Amino acid sequence: MKAISEYTSDVETLLRDIELPGEKFAGLTDPIRYALSAGGKRLRPVMTLMAAEAFGGDAMRAADAAVGLEIFHNFTLLHDDVMDKSEVRRGRPSVHARFGVNSAILSGDTMLTLASIYINKVEDLQLRRVNDIFNNMALDVYKGQQLDMDFETRDDVTLADYIEMISLKTGALLGAALQIGAVIGGASDKDAGKMYEFGMNVGLAFQIQDDWLDTFGDSITFGKPIGGDIANNKKTYLRLAVGESSGADAGALKMAMTIPDREMKIKTVTRIYEKAGVGDMCRKAVDAYMSKALGALRSTSLDDDRKDTFRRLAEKLVGRKK
Repeated sequence: MKAISEYTSDVETLLRDIELPGEKFAGLTDPIRYALSAGGKRLRPVMTLMAAEAFGGDAMRAADAAVGLEIFHNFTLLHDDVMDKSEVRRGRPSVHARFGVNSAILSGDTMLTLASIYINKVEDLQLRRVNDIFNNMALDVYKGQQLDMDFETRDDVTLADYIEMISLKTGALLGAALQIGAVIGGASDKDAGKMYEFGMNVGLAFQIQDDWLDTFGDSITFGKPIGGDIANNKKTYLRLAVGESSGADAGALKMAMTIPDREMKIKTVTRIYEKAGVGDMCRKAVDAYMSKALGALRSTSLDDDRKDTFRRLAEKLVGRKK
């Protein structure tokens, strides 16, 4: 298998070659090009190419599926930013902040259709199976987003509810990227399913780490202002873990979340998190989901070298600073 950086380079080339409507429709396509040019880890398409090659296939046979998954991922970010009223994405203005809400919605709709077009370029022998995985994943992502929105007005959200939400919204897409690549590479149903399980659990660890970074990361490397989840009353792993704990921290957190001043609220909640030892809580959760992920990986028929490549990628992701 190639180095991860080589797969990433392949993905960037594929994304530059995407065919979009002509200059007449610049109002539609400029936001799409802007969204796709924002960089990022290209994690999902890289995983798709890696999985296809790992199971004995040519990585480029999965190229169209990889592109489709990356377009779909960016479509979800674009619409999420509209719904969350997020002004910054990856260190620069979000699409709706740059081009307006109406353009963002329309360009996002176009990206969803483009994603489907690329998924449907998969070879006929595997197309039905890949389409089923893609469509089921897409529905899961939408269900996860709906739960995330519902949580904004609910006071009874539990950690179990939260894990269900991020399983749908984050884990499902990582799992599907690996499962689709494995299918295209010729993996058995069992192996493809285990790769989905691996990706799902890496996704859970990744999201919990992301929650921690939103409060304790560096705004420059993280790509958006720190403390946004606190300011926006988001139900995160940190908030729910402390909220479900016994003692004064849970009560203090409930009161702190009502502070009207944004900066004071972020500082006060952050201090409560530190006092409660939320960093240790997050690390234990990340370690637990990583253990499940690696257990699924070990149960595949991949040789040790290929398993090690996926293990190193997963460990790099959950040890990230951005």
